[in-house]
Amino acid sequence: MLDGLVQLTDAVAHFAAWSTPFNVLWATLLGIVIGALPGLTATMGVALMTTLTYRMAPDQAILILICMYVGAIYGGSRSAILLNIPGTPANAATSLDGHPLAQTGRAGYAMGLATSASALGTIVGLLCLAVFAPMLAEFALDFGSFEFFWLAVFGVVISGQMTSLEDPLKGYIAGFLGLLVAMIGQEGIHAYARFSFGVADLTGGIGLIPALVGAFGFAEILTVMKNRRAELTASRVDRVLPRTADLWRYKRTVGRSGLVGTFVGVIPGVGEDIGAWVSYAAARRASKEKDQFGKGSMEGLMAAETGNSAAVPGALIPVLTLAIPGSAPAAVLLAAMFIHGVRPGPLIMFEAPEFVFRVVAMLLFATIAITVLGLAITRVLLLVLRVPREKLMPVVFVLCVIGPYAITNRLFDVYVMLVFGVIGFALREMKYPMAPLVLGIILGDILDKNLRRSLVLTDGDLGPFFLRPISMVLWVTTALIILFSIPAVKSAAGRVAARMRRKGG
Repeated sequence: MLDGLVQLTDAVAHFAAWSTPFNVLWATLLGIVIGALPGLTATMGVALMTTLTYRMAPDQAILILICMYVGAIYGGSRSAILLNIPGTPANAATSLDGHPLAQTGRAGYAMGLATSASALGTIVGLLCLAVFAPMLAEFALDFGSFEFFWLAVFGVVISGQMTSLEDPLKGYIAGFLGLLVAMIGQEGIHAYARFSFGVADLTGGIGLIPALVGAFGFAEILTVMKNRRAELTASRVDRVLPRTADLWRYKRTVGRSGLVGTFVGVIPGVGEDIGAWVSYAAARRASKEKDQFGKGSMEGLMAAETGNSAAVPGALIPVLTLAIPGSAPAAVLLAAMFIHGVRPGPLIMFEAPEFVFRVVAMLLFATIAITVLGLAITRVLLLVLRVPREKLMPVVFVLCVIGPYAITNRLFDVYVMLVFGVIGFALREMKYPMAPLVLGIILGDILDKNLRRSLVLTDGDLGPFFLRPISMVLWVTTALIILFSIPAVKSAAGRVAARMRRKGG
């Protein structure tokens, strides 16, 4: 504990430069604005900012990206409360109680509660990151190529399951479509070109950043332009600073939602939106005011915002220890770390243990920034939300084009962005989730290399894939997740559980 505190102090001292507060403030503010504007997501913001920080010093670049990430997840609560339209998918649960509070003339107070809950949720998550990341990294040293293969499969399956609860098959299809995209280009062992069809640019594979900017940026532009613009609920706000009594009354809800959100964030590819919904559901089950949920409950609002903000540090735990992202924005952040020479994974606690605590310090700076900015500029954000989308979307489109081109100076990456934007828009219209697609692209390389490496080590023997202890746990868990997502099996399991409850009663 004392050693961790010393390392965190050293990490904070590492950022003792005049550029740090400046970068923290402008990046967090820009993140809040991006999150607050419906149609601009955290993933798109982090992806575009990755292209703009390409030539910066690694620590400052990653600091800017983390502040952008935290700010965007928090900023989405503004439009969720005022417009009843979540600025990002992570704030969908926020609108259930935030908007009813705004309709009763308490928009300012609702935004103040959301700010406090987001700050507290991030603090719970960063504490978990500081405590559990070193432990998980040590555990991950027991992983071999067999385990990493199954971990990649498990990540795609659980992401598809959790992001498409009504129809998991759509989530699985999106995830395995991402895996297929990852197979394009030279394979990792012998550099043999696959699925390039004689096109030289395809032999290098599909770049993650252009694909992400297209799927989350250009697709968002097409989606926003298709939907009609919402109107502001309130043109002025009341008291913004939350009362200490209200925060103290819901301390258990904040603690529970922070832990739940962090745990959900750790699950590969699931993300902040599921963290918010699971936290909201848990708070509702435990609440003495169940009837108020969905009608302007302060407890429900705080649970949702605590959950989605705690999922941000949670999503960074597998990024740092396993090099597997917990959410779509974390996937972009992982790519940015590799671009800037940081190598996340099981060896990080041996090669660069200080970097883990630097990430904790970055999250702490971002938390302070969203608290200060969130309480100070609530009224100003009302003006930002009035920006006509017809004027905003062309600017975003220009950034979507410039960003991918700036990294490699290849026009091909712009074409990749456009193609993935159209594909992403079509998949959204058919209600396919985007997170499994992105995770599949990232995990495809891990799955492919570790499958081939394992087969080389065993001379083609498949036994270790199923008989090694950790591999067995992973493949059995994956099989059960798929099995229980089948409607017939799910309904049969429900009937058996109901029968057992009746016998027990």
